[in-house]
Amino acid sequence: MPTMTQREITIAPSLLACDFTQIGAETRRVEECGADWLHVDVMDGHFVPNLTFGPPLVAAIQRAATKPLDVHLMITNPLEFAGAYARAGAHVLTFHIEAAGSIEKSREIIRAFRDEGVSKVGVALNPDTPVESIAELLPDVELVLVMSVCPGFGGQSFMGEVLAKTRWLRERGYTGHVEMDGGLNAETLPLCAEAGADVLVAGSAIFGADDMAAAIGKLRTLARQAQATGGNV
Repeated sequence: MPTMTQREITIAPSLLACDFTQIGAETRRVEECGADWLHVDVMDGHFVPNLTFGPPLVAAIQRAATKPLDVHLMITNPLEFAGAYARAGAHVLTFHIEAAGSIEKSREIIRAFRDEGVSKVGVALNPDTPVESIAELLPDVELVLVMSVCPGFGGQSFMGEVLAKTRWLRERGYTGHVEMDGGLNAETLPLCAEAGADVLVAGSAIFGADDMAAAIGKLRTLARQAQATGGNV
């Protein structure tokens, strides 16, 4: 493999897997154990068949957090909620291409996110959505989120076929963040890093661990080793 400068690995624990009755304490605990970002899955019961974090709860998490909030909007109308989630403290705000429905609408959403002061804008795609569908948006976003499960529920099994999307993005020369979300653990997370992902979301593999700090450290080490093997920048 050629020698290349490796991208920094970002571990983003999914708060969907934490104890909701102790969400402030869980936020502080996972940060102390080594989280880089905090991944917040927002679901509206329409785009996906589940309901989760509204803007007031995201704002409460932000008050407890010191690390960036990585807010993933799995909602039908991301344009309408751009301001609410930006004000709630989203550092990264990601919408789904499937919810936008077109490149033109996607660009309108991206502009709205930026107008609200969002630091990093991302676009996500479901497992059955071709990665080529977002090709025109790549110059406009800092992050592409590749779903490795069907969105809506935690604890699903990793879909390895989506790794080809990550490889496609890097082979095409995309230099922004590539995030993988769904079913990541000590076995599947290195596959994502080897394929070129640098932001890695894990839920139960972190919050379900007996030693959270050790679990995060192990995932980071495995990712760095796999990234070096893959030679991905």
